Amino acid sequence: MQKYFDAELPPTQEVSDALTFHAFEIDGVENINGDDVLDVKVTPNRGHDCLSHRGIAKELSAILAIPLTSDPLKYLPDLSKKTDAVSVAIQSSLCSRYIAAYVRGVKVGPSPSWLRERLEAVGQRSINNVVDATNFVMFNIGQPLHAFDAGKLLAKDKKYRIQIRPARQGEIMTALDEKNYELAESMLVIGDENADEAIGIAGVKGGMPAAITEATNDIIIESANFDGIATRKTAAALKLRTDASIRFEQVISPELAAYGMRGVVDLLLKIAGGELIGFADEYPTPQEKKTAQVSLAQVNSILGTNLGEKEIMNALERLGLPFKRGGEMFTVSVPFERLDISIPEDLAEEVARIVGLDTVPATALSPLTTKPEINERFAAAEHARERLMRLGYSEIFTSVFADKGERTVLNKVDGVRPYLRDSLLPGLEAALAKNKPNKELLGLKEIKLFEIGSIWKDGEETILLGTISEKEKVKEIILETMTADHYAEMPLSTAQRYTPFSKYPFIVRDVAFWAPPPTDADDILSVIQDCAGGLVVKIELFDRFEKNDKVSLAYRLIFQSFDRTLTDEEANVAMEKVYVELRSKGFEIR
Repeated sequence: MQKYFDAELPPTQEVSDALTFHAFEIDGVENINGDDVLDVKVTPNRGHDCLSHRGIAKELSAILAIPLTSDPLKYLPDLSKKTDAVSVAIQSSLCSRYIAAYVRGVKVGPSPSWLRERLEAVGQRSINNVVDATNFVMFNIGQPLHAFDAGKLLAKDKKYRIQIRPARQGEIMTALDEKNYELAESMLVIGDENADEAIGIAGVKGGMPAAITEATNDIIIESANFDGIATRKTAAALKLRTDASIRFEQVISPELAAYGMRGVVDLLLKIAGGELIGFADEYPTPQEKKTAQVSLAQVNSILGTNLGEKEIMNALERLGLPFKRGGEMFTVSVPFERLDISIPEDLAEEVARIVGLDTVPATALSPLTTKPEINERFAAAEHARERLMRLGYSEIFTSVFADKGERTVLNKVDGVRPYLRDSLLPGLEAALAKNKPNKELLGLKEIKLFEIGSIWKDGEETILLGTISEKEKVKEIILETMTADHYAEMPLSTAQRYTPFSKYPFIVRDVAFWAPPPTDADDILSVIQDCAGGLVVKIELFDRFEKNDKVSLAYRLIFQSFDRTLTDEEANVAMEKVYVELRSKGFEIR
């Protein structure tokens, strides 16, 4: 961060607090090679400009009122040097801009130490100076970039032709992770038009056909803008989410592509050498310049404050939002990267963040003028949930995916469950079978489960209530039809308070003996507890009968540790102490 400012930034904790209370939550601070690295949780509405170091620096500048003296977006980038050695053809509206730069004579090798250290500080592995340069600029300003080995592309008449086109259904491309991906028509690819070959999945990952190696001499650099929704769907379908796709998913300005291109070319020429031949820039519909307006009265009405003109002017100036005044109206020229600003409420929010949300007074909500509507399905679910839990049932949530059903899932979760379930019964039965072995540990006389969830049957989605226990067969009914009659045959048991349990296996031991009457079962339980030691987590009297003036008692002991797996020997030692103590009191072990 410090490289963006001439003035010294305050200590790390103050920087962290400033961002937390005015912009974004800090997930953690880690010291790497003597530098404090902040893990910033950028909110989705600011992903278009703050998934970058420059974006966070801009926020700090506004919050701390420290001028941003080194801003990579301050001046228009120079892309005036054109070349016809590379042409670009955009064949889909899902690509709003594509810039290609042709650089010859680069020397691929290890990155300088400062570049490796900065990438490693943000969790990136250094690959080579060309790839590292593209990653560095992406993290610096938020524009994804990629470099292709021009020597692996097909040149016709000494010219390269890059195309951005929809993938062909079933088309296969080997990505840089050396995995093969089957593409669909809804996906966008970067193609070598001369060779009719895909060399990259647009917005997601580059391909092996044009991968950079130490033998690379000439490169074509990509700086582009792809549709956010399409990129997200492609990354999800291929299970291939990358740093690039994350940024395109948030929607970034096509104007940023020029800044990214100029930044990476300048860096490459310094650390990898070579000669810039020129740029090819296809930008069919340039981004329109936007303005947003808000008045002094609107700001105070929205926030419930009593701010003056000077406070609003100061906030806008600190935020780097150029404005003109006309009476009480502020007309802001919205910077191209601030795609989140368009209406008065957006500007009021920006002002509030800078003056401090603690200055915004708490205001009670207006009283309701109408009676709230009741969601019958939600009410039925809550009623059923409360009643069943009072009856000793535990709620479970099982997967909606099944190995059979009416509806097939387009994006399969795994190879064996490609359908949406048409019943709750299989899930309930499986859960019952899984929980029965733990009954003694949980201290339950009977496992009783219920689930409220959707099924897909007879062409419709229906929400059902299903119940099952060891003593009753599994049942399911439509949630809305659940009435008190359905509980009539269910005997009440009391609910148990939850206590943490160990993840390690437990050992069960039983002890049975004859005792002369009168014998107090609770007193004997205390004796057993004292002898068994701290590893016994539960003792239960599970059998009692009388014969010939004697009483037979049987107790079940459950041994378990919270930090390790117990051995049979440990349980046996504890039980031997129990036997000795019981015999000393005149009891006959059976």
